[in-house]
Amino acid sequence: MFDIFLQIDSTAIAPTEGSKVESVMGLLSKGGPLMIPLGILFALAVFFFIERLLVIRKASAGDENFMNIIRDHISNGNVTAARSLSKNTPNPIARMIDKGLQRIGKPIDAIEKSMDNVGKLEMYKIEKNLSTISVISRIAPLFGFVGTIIGLVMLLKEFATIGNPSISQIADAMYIKLITSATGLIIGMLAFLGHSYLDTQINRLGNKMEAASSEFIDILQEPTK
Repeated sequence: MFDIFLQIDSTAIAPTEGSKVESVMGLLSKGGPLMIPLGILFALAVFFFIERLLVIRKASAGDENFMNIIRDHISNGNVTAARSLSKNTPNPIARMIDKGLQRIGKPIDAIEKSMDNVGKLEMYKIEKNLSTISVISRIAPLFGFVGTIIGLVMLLKEFATIGNPSISQIADAMYIKLITSATGLIIGMLAFLGHSYLDTQINRLGNKMEAASSEFIDILQEPTK
């Protein structure tokens, strides 16, 4: 008896959930043609966020003892082993240290400047496409507002031909036309949050690179064994 009740209850709930999904999709489809560029902007924001996140995580990954090993090699006068380690470590810090190792024997200022140039180049590669997410966070709400304004203008023109629309007709029509504004604001907010998160991770990586550069310069000024 209890099993029969569960079957009846599940069959009663399933159509309700399906109808909710259909109503949401149907509501979004009523937003008009500008829902298409909004959907494209959302897809681009998600794509670039995931792509940059993977790049940043790969750049941040590495052996925590990397600089300690570099210090040991340089202290022992084994620059070749230090260069081999930096070349086989695929992250921006290792590439920056490798540039410094190549300049050993030159003045400290020249070594530091060459490492700074490599660091700037690495940061430029990491920040690539980040500006696209920032643009999406600003332009998506504008698309939404434009869609609402166009929809309201067309709606007023339609009401003018009808004559005297009821309050319920006006409310229902305006509710549908505000879909683009709400969608644009949500996409813009999500893109802004994604951009802020990635920017924070990039700043942390930049701080690590600066710390590694300073530590390397200190290592060069230490006496060798």
